Amino acid sequence: MTQSVSGDLKAKHRAMWALGDYPRVAADVIPELGLRLVRACGIGPGQRVLDVAAGSGNAAIPAAETGAEVVATDLTPELLEIGRRNAVAAGVDLVWEPADAEALPYAEAEFDAVLSCVGVMFAPFHQAAASELVRVTRPGGTIGLINWTPTGFIGQMFARMKPFAPPPPPGAQPPPLWGEEDHVRALLGDRVAGLEMRRERAVVDCFADAAAFRDFFKTNYGPTIAVYRALAAEPERAEQLDQELAELAAEHDLGNGRMEWEYLLVTARRA
Repeated sequence: MTQSVSGDLKAKHRAMWALGDYPRVAADVIPELGLRLVRACGIGPGQRVLDVAAGSGNAAIPAAETGAEVVATDLTPELLEIGRRNAVAAGVDLVWEPADAEALPYAEAEFDAVLSCVGVMFAPFHQAAASELVRVTRPGGTIGLINWTPTGFIGQMFARMKPFAPPPPPGAQPPPLWGEEDHVRALLGDRVAGLEMRRERAVVDCFADAAAFRDFFKTNYGPTIAVYRALAAEPERAEQLDQELAELAAEHDLGNGRMEWEYLLVTARRA
């Protein structure tokens, strides 16, 4: 990939995640995931922690609340600015820096723990991102991830959107692959030890019905907004996608609008 093509791709990703209101998605729909990751990784006082693809800080802020020294990075500056305000409201101090997950601007072995909560999985080139996670973690340090699975609700949502979306760039891999154990094992390889992976479920009960879910994601979730924008000149296909997303939510409704969204919790130590 040439530098110009890579730059264009990064610009598109930055713009996509600035669409809508992802911080609202993180706060209202999946508020417990960041804290779950922080606890699974044993984050605490005195640790130097990096949150990769941190968004508005759903893992970085809980990590800072433990007394850890936290750096939160993301490709999209607009999300970091909201994170700064959220941190002030929470009464914690941490560093917010724009950074590309596939080319982190940090030294080898700089951090005691490196985290990403449904974030790094969206970097298009998985091996590059995985290698960076390992590189900046000190030997014996912790790598912790929460990733949506292909078989879970969000993985299925991306599968439903795929036929309506523009083709991905050459070499890019689907985000939900990060939720497959074999894929994560291959990405990290023998550079980590003590690799543990378990499938868990986030309870989502903030939508009155399937249509409410669809309309919320059409308005607030960058990847969904981007697909609908690509269909601006094709209203019939946009209506078809409307139906697909509502049907998916209805299929996963366990009653009274309650859903469970599967994710893969990954923890490991740098070898």
